Amino acid sequence: MTITLEQLNIAPNADALQMLEGLYEHSDWIAEEALAARPFRSLAHLRHEMAKVLQAANPDAQIALIQAHPELAGKAMVSQHLTAESASEQGAAGLTHCTTQEFETLWQLNREYKTKFGFPFILAVRGDRGTGLNKAQIIATLERRLHNHPDLEIQECLRNIHRVVELRLNDKFGVQPVLGNQVWDWHEELAQFSDPGYAENGQLTVTYLTAAHLACAGFIRNTLQSCGFDEVSIDAVGNVVGIYRSSQPDARTLLTGSHYDTVRNAGRYDGRLGIFTPMACVQALHRQGKRLPFHIEVVAFAEEEGQRYKATFLGSGTLVGDFKTEWLDQRDAGGIAMRDAMAQAGLDVRKIAGLQRDPAQYLGFVEVHIEQGPVLNELNLPLGIVTSINGSRRYLCDITGMASHAGTTPMTRRRDAAAAAAELVLYVEKRAAQDREAVGTVGMLQVPNGSINVVPGRCLFSLDLRAPLDAQRDQLAEDVLAELGRICERRGLQYAVELTESAAAAPSDPAWQRRWEAAVMALGLPLHAMPSGAGHDAMKLHKIMPQAMLFVRGQNSGISHNPLESTTSDDIQLAIDAFSLLLAHLAESSGGPSDASGQAAVPTPS
Repeated sequence: MTITLEQLNIAPNADALQMLEGLYEHSDWIAEEALAARPFRSLAHLRHEMAKVLQAANPDAQIALIQAHPELAGKAMVSQHLTAESASEQGAAGLTHCTTQEFETLWQLNREYKTKFGFPFILAVRGDRGTGLNKAQIIATLERRLHNHPDLEIQECLRNIHRVVELRLNDKFGVQPVLGNQVWDWHEELAQFSDPGYAENGQLTVTYLTAAHLACAGFIRNTLQSCGFDEVSIDAVGNVVGIYRSSQPDARTLLTGSHYDTVRNAGRYDGRLGIFTPMACVQALHRQGKRLPFHIEVVAFAEEEGQRYKATFLGSGTLVGDFKTEWLDQRDAGGIAMRDAMAQAGLDVRKIAGLQRDPAQYLGFVEVHIEQGPVLNELNLPLGIVTSINGSRRYLCDITGMASHAGTTPMTRRRDAAAAAAELVLYVEKRAAQDREAVGTVGMLQVPNGSINVVPGRCLFSLDLRAPLDAQRDQLAEDVLAELGRICERRGLQYAVELTESAAAAPSDPAWQRRWEAAVMALGLPLHAMPSGAGHDAMKLHKIMPQAMLFVRGQNSGISHNPLESTTSDDIQLAIDAFSLLLAHLAESSGGPSDASGQAAVPTPS
């Protein structure tokens, strides 16, 4: 028998606690304390209140909760002493039917884990989709997490416990993230297309206009059509465009989307989540026979990462008039010019100039994106509101000293280029940390022709400096470059600096940011405002129209540009619901119903 939120909200405390029994393993005190926050506005609100209770608990109580859980495929399972919930979850993952070798591997890893950390390994074995991890995935995760720091591993265990509770709550309340599951599945289907050299190794890499890239475009085009978009096309640079028409022909358009190309050996969600989320919302509109007082245009941008050609943000940049004709003559690592790659893909470069959008025809641009960082994951929050996309400056630096014999050159007589670079690396770390939300990175560091017994005479390195405001970014850059000059002067070295990229910050439009905030609050979730340290297509559209972004929590400490990049179908569902609510609020403010019922025509969040 399923429970409703209304029943939980009005039930006496004892009855309400019984409804939530078994969520946290042998630890009903968490649900009991959370009940003080009734009435709950949503299941997401209930989950958050329970997470707050656990977060506020003392470390001993948190460890006791972890220790209350059985080992995976451990003695409790073999002796059939698991709780009904744990038995069902371990059984769904196939752990009740391990081979002798699998049992031995799991037992050995569990022993090593418990010896190192002092508590059992906790994993939500039903996984991000809720349908179960396989045994190989479970073993690989256990092996990987054995190398974590104990403090990090405690938090990983607690986050996995929260995921277990989320799935158990779904079962109790008889709800499923239907659209979240569908969007999760679309990501899996799209990930089948990968470039040669990576596909054979099970890795995801999709670079501009390769066969895999064109296959991705075809999949997205077909999915847009199946969702009910009125017009679907692939434009002259490979962007896939879907338009869902308003009932009012002269209406303006809400623009949304993200990119479908990837970095090398990528994750599945970077960019693509921002394509599929609005598609699911339009699919819901189409199935309900509803039209909005504005058009919806979803663009799957063909290129954002700059992996094949030095043309980062080519897809979104084209829409704002930033396509540079000299890009057409660039050649990739195989010597293929961009114009030839385009011709081979059937794209007509003569039509590129005509892709620029007229901002007067648009309401604004919104983008949903996986966070690509650890903040939401650590806060146990599924959604975050982006306040600004950081401005950035990138440099290539070259320090020149004197190569000399490592054994015969006294320490006081050295002109060591690498030591100077190392000194600057530490300064960058210290200086950026002093400035709220600024970041500084030296990601490339090279000693050309270096040798173990030679004092480095030259060092090449990169600088990547970012901040939410341009003035903040510029001051950071000025301080770092001034310190580089001081270091080199003191050490008797020469240096050269080349500015390779400068991107202006893109603050979110206040009105659009408030729309995201209203949607998140309507879901019963607290607001968390944060800058984006990564660049996004939204920063290009920012040049001609208002924009704002919504972040979705990533799993595995929020890692991105990595095969471990992940999110859950439940968090995806919340992003879809938030997008649907944004459409609802926008439809109401746009003034008018556009369906036969006379009610505001909006998709219904699940």
